[in-house]
Amino acid sequence: MEHEMHLYESAFKKIASGGKTIEIRLNDEKRRKISVGDNITFTKLPNEDEKLTVEVVELYPYATFEELYKAFDFSEFGCEGDTMQDLLQRTYEFWGKEKIEKFGALGIRINLI
Repeated sequence: MEHEMHLYESAFKKIASGGKTIEIRLNDEKRRKISVGDNITFTKLPNEDEKLTVEVVELYPYATFEELYKAFDFSEFGCEGDTMQDLLQRTYEFWGKEKIEKFGALGIRINLI
């Protein structure tokens, strides 16, 4: 199955260079349709002028982003040098506490195609 998602430039470049191997998302209805072996095509924001396609290698659903972050080295998220507080603060700013509590977290291990 093919999926479409958007990424801001920083995350897009990290995936393209191999510096980010786990993409994080809310585990909402759209992401629950993803299976191992599926492909995701990411479009770079804000201009939507570049795309890259990855294969889903593994899925890691967690109740919270803190649990997800604790399970892996931050470098796999492209966040080496960050603290847990840094990651959680950005996550809550991006999605909001209410959505995170409702849906939980999903780590998507990816390989560039």
